[in-house]
Amino acid sequence: MNHTPRIRTVVNCTLLVVTLVAGATACGEPDGDPLSLKPHDAAELISFNGPPKNQKAHPDKPIEVTVKEDDAKITDVTAVDAEGRHLAGELDADGKRWHSTASLAAGTRYTVKVSTENGDGAPGSRTYAFGTEQAEKFLKVTFGPQAGTYGVGQPLTAELSAPVTGKAARATVERGLQVRSSPAVTGSWYWVDAKTLHYRPKEYWPANASIDLRSNLKGIKVTGGLYAEATKPLKLTTGDRIEAITDASEHSMTVLRNGEVINTLPVTTGKPGFDTRNGVKVVLAKEQFVRMRGESIGIAAGSSESYDLPVYWATRVTWSGEYVHAAPWSTGSQGNANVSHGCTGMSTADAEWFFDTVREGDIVKVVGSDGEMMTPFDNGFGDWNLSWAEWQKGSALHGDGTPYTDSGVQTARLRPQV
Repeated sequence: MNHTPRIRTVVNCTLLVVTLVAGATACGEPDGDPLSLKPHDAAELISFNGPPKNQKAHPDKPIEVTVKEDDAKITDVTAVDAEGRHLAGELDADGKRWHSTASLAAGTRYTVKVSTENGDGAPGSRTYAFGTEQAEKFLKVTFGPQAGTYGVGQPLTAELSAPVTGKAARATVERGLQVRSSPAVTGSWYWVDAKTLHYRPKEYWPANASIDLRSNLKGIKVTGGLYAEATKPLKLTTGDRIEAITDASEHSMTVLRNGEVINTLPVTTGKPGFDTRNGVKVVLAKEQFVRMRGESIGIAAGSSESYDLPVYWATRVTWSGEYVHAAPWSTGSQGNANVSHGCTGMSTADAEWFFDTVREGDIVKVVGSDGEMMTPFDNGFGDWNLSWAEWQKGSALHGDGTPYTDSGVQTARLRPQV
């Protein structure tokens, strides 16, 4: 807050040599400065447009504090709801009026504290409290995955009950979805579509980290008449950093734990026409037994490529049916040829070891294949196949490479600039 300095006469104690007489003021005692006085009740100086007693304010109706006396002014206003969130507002340069610049949260209570000065510079204060009406339309946010321990490649997800479009509305959502981890990391949300967001760090999560995901959107207006509901927070942990790197051209998989090789396995991957996808995938699920049919990937029953097989120790990496699994029928090709229909096959013993070693969220990366690149979002978690710069383009807060700011939303306390 900028003030025009009030001119005062100051006597330096070290220069005071005159004899003290009755009525003189010694150094360290009050000098009569109005600003040093206890604030008085400013009720007579200001007016507040809040709702009448026993009534509630509509969230879309701005609140306003104004000065009633010409020589008085407002010096500061804070409006805080029951969740501890500051309401953005703006104070006129002359200190005569403060008004909110963002919608109030629905279904909560606000405490508004006003500081003033009268014509003599004496401080005043006044506190108001009121409630807001409940919303009629709600946006529900559901976090994923379920609580538990995951691999370092596991993205976080937020599913919305209604579509959210427009940069400002999406920025409001992102700002309210808070991710904290220990150790701390740099991360960002990505809008997969109007109802789905994914969150990932710049690099993989640290091993053995704790992750807290919560929403601070309760009662906040997102867009139109849509206000966010309360969301149950989510806590996750990560295990060791497990990475399985398959080189399709070498027919070999190298498995690392926390950067050190713990096993090298001979494998077979997709043959020509069924080439395994390159890129980073994330373990989606583990299924001890799966019946695999060619029809599930578009192969006609009875054709030369048709198959119907019982498969054990199957670790899923795409929703379309790509697995790392036991393939005892191809042991002669494992380590020297690619003969599968896109999955990574290995011996039964190796597949069981792999199945027991990995967990959901662990990294399975394929290089050296003639196949296409794993897509980011439509067939599992291919999120890591986007560079960090590409990932940030999917954020309403960082989409153009610079943080998105909206002074009407970000700033909770503005003072006159003179």
